[in-house]
Amino acid sequence: MFLFPYQDDNPTRSFPWVNWMLIGGNLWVFFAWQLPLEPDEKQVFFSSFGFIPSMFFSQLSNFSLETIAWEWSTVLTSMFSHGGIFHLLGNMLFLYLYGDNVEEAMGKLWYFLFYLSCGLLAAFAQALSSPDSTIPMVGASGAISGVIASYLLLYPRARIRVFYWIIILVGTVQVPAFLVLGWWFVQQILAFPESMKAASGVAVAAHLGGFAAGIVLTPLIKKKGVKLFQSGYSRPFARNR
Repeated sequence: MFLFPYQDDNPTRSFPWVNWMLIGGNLWVFFAWQLPLEPDEKQVFFSSFGFIPSMFFSQLSNFSLETIAWEWSTVLTSMFSHGGIFHLLGNMLFLYLYGDNVEEAMGKLWYFLFYLSCGLLAAFAQALSSPDSTIPMVGASGAISGVIASYLLLYPRARIRVFYWIIILVGTVQVPAFLVLGWWFVQQILAFPESMKAASGVAVAAHLGGFAAGIVLTPLIKKKGVKLFQSGYSRPFARNR
């Protein structure tokens, strides 16, 4: 079974330039900096710019301004680095689908701060779950998990068009956002125990941490006139954005 969400029916009234700036930043880092690297150079890149829990906590015993500044900077640099092309494109699809509406609901500056805060708290969640880990964590998934949580709170009934492929059945179907995003959340819960056993792979704790951050921060940051649990704005799917 293959499910692929690719469009929603929730247009925005203003251009989401902050969301596009975030997408562009992720694409630029990958194609301009990561893609040209040789395999051994990629390992150096991940070790330098990925978020490593054990190294982050080492600043507590090796107190210096240089160490603190570097380790905290990796929280940001790791959010714009990705393990591969499919990792990048999967994250950018979700950010494209849901980020524009969240940006409009919060305002551009607050959305930018919200995104970074969710990424920061996601990194902390991963670090606390595996404080001795020496594996670099990279990807925007933690921050985007916060965006997903925010969209779920704001527009649970907005329709998402999903492409499906089940054996010989192929087509598209409109599904409420709470089912699409709720199923994503259930997948993270189910994957969490196994992720704690594995030495590498998906940082599920970061996903859950970012999601929790989005749930908590959205009611505090959204514009006063924006209500939670909206249905979204309906429009024909023929008018693609």
